[in-house]
Amino acid sequence: MRKYIISCVFLLSVISIIVSCQNQETIDLQNYMSNGKDIYKAKCQNCHGQNGEGLGQLAPPLTDSVFLKTNKNRLACIIKNGANETLVIHGKTYKEKMPAFPELADIDVAQVMVFITNSFGNKQGFVLYTKVASQLQNCK
Repeated sequence: MRKYIISCVFLLSVISIIVSCQNQETIDLQNYMSNGKDIYKAKCQNCHGQNGEGLGQLAPPLTDSVFLKTNKNRLACIIKNGANETLVIHGKTYKEKMPAFPELADIDVAQVMVFITNSFGNKQGFVLYTKVASQLQNCK
């Protein structure tokens, strides 16, 4: 029993050291990724696919890191307000309208944006909620 208690105390000590070594941005990124994944599953996955593969000619894949990087300042607006423009991704043309999600709070948009830009082969890092909120105020 004493050995078990000592082992538990040691394990808790190691875990607390590991957790304390993470900076706030890493913790925020993990939280955004987790929450963003849930939002993606509920709102986006039906069209863009479980693995971001898209849906034929109807919904583009989210695996094109060049498109996502090039349009990173517009992504929040696209997620919240939808899109009604022709997009060319991986050399394919997509003309279908993307629905708007006006019910998403700014933090939800930020979280799903971070999830998308860091999943499906994308590694674009953390985007602060305040930056996304500012981008949403400037949507055209």
